[in-house]
Amino acid sequence: MRDKTQPNSAGPGDRLIRAGAVVFLVGAVATLVTVAPLFLGTTPFPTYMFGLSMLMGVGFLIAGAGLLRSIAAGRRQARGASR
Repeated sequence: MRDKTQPNSAGPGDRLIRAGAVVFLVGAVATLVTVAPLFLGTTPFPTYMFGLSMLMGVGFLIAGAGLLRSIAAGRRQARGASR
């Protein structure tokens, strides 16, 4: 039996993983920007920057959800192929 999936097609969960990576990177940049004044001795950024730093965790959770969705789809496909 040949798999009909195209090599460039996006599987279930791939978009969530990509979106989670982007959100994580935005949070990482916000964290670096927020921490920089502590080392440079300048005035700290406003409080909302600390909230943007939390995007790292949110991005990690989004990517994790995409990974779990991808794993579940792979298991369903494997179960269907074995029957």
